Amino acid sequence: MTYELHAQSPSVADFRRLREVTGLSTKTQEAAERGLKGTLFAAVILCEGRTVAMGRVIGDGGCHYQIVDMAVEPEHQGRGLGKRIFAALMDWLHENAPKSAYVSLIADGDARHLYAKYGFEPVMPASIGMAQWIGGRPAKGT
Repeated sequence: MTYELHAQSPSVADFRRLREVTGLSTKTQEAAERGLKGTLFAAVILCEGRTVAMGRVIGDGGCHYQIVDMAVEPEHQGRGLGKRIFAALMDWLHENAPKSAYVSLIADGDARHLYAKYGFEPVMPASIGMAQWIGGRPAKGT
């Protein structure tokens, strides 16, 4: 299999599909359309023309950035695709974010080990993550 990394946002359909098949919370069509427009930088990996991995950087473009939507189709996991996406996002941040910028992310499961290799560290106990879902908590992977 040949994998190609592209600096671009996923399509709305690919975004929604990848979130679902990887067990991330589902997003409505409207939420995905609006959200993808707010992307500062994104990378996808294609395999035979099909998007099989993605990651995005969002934020205010100066003080605060967040890495979101890291997802690799299950059948393509374990091949370093997440590392390639993450490296592309970090390269973009180092080239574009000012020195005092704060970059955050939510580490699900073992992904924290990948993020730690890039200098990310837990912020607890000084801070804890908090969230609220408008309209109720979405189903994961349904």
